[in-house]
Amino acid sequence: MGKKLRSELESSLELCHLIIDNIQNGVIITDVKGKIIFLNSPYGRFLGIDSAAQIGKHVTEVIENTRMHIVAETGIIEMNKTHRLKSQDMVVQRIPIKKNGKVIAVFGQVMFKDVGDVKKLAERLSLLESKVKLYEKEILSLRSTRYTFDSIIAESQIMQQLKKEALKAAATSLPVLITGESGTGKEMFAQAIHHASNRRVQPFIRINCASIPRELLEAELFGYEKGAFTGARISGKPGKFELADQGSIFLDEIGDMPLEMQPKLLRVLEEKEFERVGGIVPIRSNFRLIAATNNSLVEKIKEGLFRADLYYRLKGIPLVIPPLRERREDIILLARSLLRKMVHDLFRPEVALDSEAASALLLYDWPGNVREMSNVLGQIMATIEHDLIGLTDIPFYLHQQQGVSGTQGSGQSLSEITALSELNAIRQALDQSQGNKSQAARQLGIHRTLLYRKMKRHGVRLTG
Repeated sequence: MGKKLRSELESSLELCHLIIDNIQNGVIITDVKGKIIFLNSPYGRFLGIDSAAQIGKHVTEVIENTRMHIVAETGIIEMNKTHRLKSQDMVVQRIPIKKNGKVIAVFGQVMFKDVGDVKKLAERLSLLESKVKLYEKEILSLRSTRYTFDSIIAESQIMQQLKKEALKAAATSLPVLITGESGTGKEMFAQAIHHASNRRVQPFIRINCASIPRELLEAELFGYEKGAFTGARISGKPGKFELADQGSIFLDEIGDMPLEMQPKLLRVLEEKEFERVGGIVPIRSNFRLIAATNNSLVEKIKEGLFRADLYYRLKGIPLVIPPLRERREDIILLARSLLRKMVHDLFRPEVALDSEAASALLLYDWPGNVREMSNVLGQIMATIEHDLIGLTDIPFYLHQQQGVSGTQGSGQSLSEITALSELNAIRQALDQSQGNKSQAARQLGIHRTLLYRKMKRHGVRLTG
């Protein structure tokens, strides 16, 4: 009976050896001390060694960069790990074999079908690694948000109220449509909304619908498969909606989106599903849409250039950013903030505005809004050699029709100049609104009650 049992055990052991030896992956088994118990023939051929001759040797003597002995000590399984072997990246598993809770051996496997497949596997891993690095780099550059609500410099009531509305919008996943003139800071608000949302650690993806040629816009938005068109990347490319999964996508200048693209965008917004150009596999993406435009989409709809159903889908939460001329209380505050940033970036001493320069900035209408102000102050900083910006440093077109130069040398303080400018602005708003205080208050970007107080302070009375 003993001989029969021994024979059966030997047959079973031989069968196990044969099975493992015929697995077309590299297999190695070590004891708890790291000594090799078994090394199969495919692994030996790949390493260029006699498998049987390695029995009893410590695994570190045979396999470079091995961690088999470490797994024996820790008892922690290592699945699908990269192993650098003979200058190639292999995928390996290291599995501790336990009995009564103690490690008695370690089973290791190098994933390849046969020796000829090793190079192919390494090439595929290298290609995959290149893709991952490329996508990571693109995502990191696209997802970064520079602006928060603290970055929006404003003290006017209309802007304070707008920031509150935008903060409420950040707490939802509804689409946001931001409208405003060029240079008012639409992308700043978009980034602030993303940063204040629960998606802040996910990508913030931007795309300007007006700057992408219409024939390429679909590929940019939805991506494309390899060989989808002439000039396409050999590996294909994910689109902006795909990259925005779990994050936010910002479509700037949405009013300039080609009419033929609008139904496709509407479908994506409704179903959160799309296909790459040249692809057949549906891709789902959980994104939050923020769109912006300096055009009147209502007028575009009337002209037949924008779909009404898309407009109502975009207009989940509408935000309207007023131009600088309608919130003059923010002009000097904003100018000083921009100057502080510029002197910091240029490593220069602090630069201030004198009363006449401040008054010139305050009275100018800023058709280009914050962007124009930033450019003007940047030009001044590039040429000024002193630390106090005066009227002569301001571009002439800003004050040539304002009569500001008449105050030169008058000795008036900044508060006096500001009060005079405020008085002139109130009178101008009342004249333009034909005495309608509610309309005048809206034009000035202040509440009607505040306008009453300012009129009383300046002794402004309506006649007739």
